[in-house]
Amino acid sequence: MKKMQTWFAATSVAVGLFLFAGLASAHVTVQPKEVPANSYQVFTVRVPSETKGVNTIKVQVKVADGASVSRVEPKQGWSYELEKNADGGVVGVTWTAESGGLKETEFTEFRMSGKVSETATELVWRAYQTYSDNSIVEWVGAEDADKPASVQKVTPDVASEGDGHGAGAAAHAGAAGEQGESESQLPLILSIVAVVLGAAALVTAAAKKKK
Repeated sequence: MKKMQTWFAATSVAVGLFLFAGLASAHVTVQPKEVPANSYQVFTVRVPSETKGVNTIKVQVKVADGASVSRVEPKQGWSYELEKNADGGVVGVTWTAESGGLKETEFTEFRMSGKVSETATELVWRAYQTYSDNSIVEWVGAEDADKPASVQKVTPDVASEGDGHGAGAAAHAGAAGEQGESESQLPLILSIVAVVLGAAALVTAAAKKKK
């Protein structure tokens, strides 16, 4: 009985943690979680609908500082509108449902392509989720907030590290070439040694016959 109680308690804790993790992650995010600096990317906005009894009908995303957006992928059942600054750069995208929107148990993804700047260290995407009762959930808080903004980590520029990798590859290739050259000369050296040893054996045999 004691073992059964212990197992039940452990299982309850595990289930509780699983459910908490699911609830904690049920917010608007931009994927992938990590992107290289100075790279072209497809940014995927993942939107779960989680308010009981109402549907998600609109999603607005502000383009993160350090990122630029040039194109938006059309999505059936949704229209989109670009918000631009005075220079014509896209600073926000709003998707609006053309029919019922997303129910409580549904989610969807919106995609847009763009670029990560050379100097970015992280990308903070702020989102505003509108429901059919006109309530708006603002995903703009810090990472530990109830309604956090989505943050992408920016890793070092792969291209800038290419010189170092290239030098290493060249050195490796040079070493491999030298090794290959040495290995290719080995049969010749062995053949010469064999001839010398054979000649020495013949001389020794001839000397013995003369005796």
